[in-house]
Amino acid sequence: MTVLARLILMRLVIADCTVSYAGRLSAHLPRAMRLLMVKADGSVSIHADGRAYKPLNWMSPPCTLVESATQASESASDASALTADIAAVWTVTNKAGETLTITLHEVHHDSSHELGEDPGLQKDGVEAHLQVLLADHVNTFGEGWSLIRREFPTAIGPVDLLCRDSSGVTVAVEIKRRGEIDGVEQLTRYLDLLNRDPVLAPVSGVFAAQEIKPQARTLAEDRGIRCVVVDYDALRGIDDSDGRLF
Repeated sequence: MTVLARLILMRLVIADCTVSYAGRLSAHLPRAMRLLMVKADGSVSIHADGRAYKPLNWMSPPCTLVESATQASESASDASALTADIAAVWTVTNKAGETLTITLHEVHHDSSHELGEDPGLQKDGVEAHLQVLLADHVNTFGEGWSLIRREFPTAIGPVDLLCRDSSGVTVAVEIKRRGEIDGVEQLTRYLDLLNRDPVLAPVSGVFAAQEIKPQARTLAEDRGIRCVVVDYDALRGIDDSDGRLF
């Protein structure tokens, strides 16, 4: 029997196995080929060939993994019968006393890997990126447009872009990745405040997003706010018009 200390590596095992969980309820996975993943934080998860977003069963840390060659039995005859088709048994227990018992009948792969420090997810196409791109390409909203300032300060927060259209009219642009009613309400508040400034008034509004919900569009247009759907890839200059059918 081996008690596995806190790992510094990720261990990947592909095995023909059965899995039983005992805790707040009981659950059982019948014998099948699965991927067993033991992460460096001590967590154990069981995966099938599908549903990438969620394992079939798992045990979150802190927990202890005990690996034994056989499953405990009260008699030698029982033990012999049990071990005839068992390569190993993993017993994973957490601090609440819940137990995940994984019986490995045949192991096809067993490897450990050091992944190192992960930098985390870096999202592309977020609002900050859209703001920078649209500030550089204000002609997206119309020919002859010019940028007055990004993050134009007001008493209730900064306006994403303050621009001037070809007629010299001041325009406040609110930028969202997904345009919803809250964004329209936010721009409405900015417009109400900006139009009190005699230097800037009259100020019109543009609601720009990669996708605008129908309800948000209806509300914006009812308030005289223009809606513009922007293409993030085109703004970055990677839209391949030659590769499109239409």
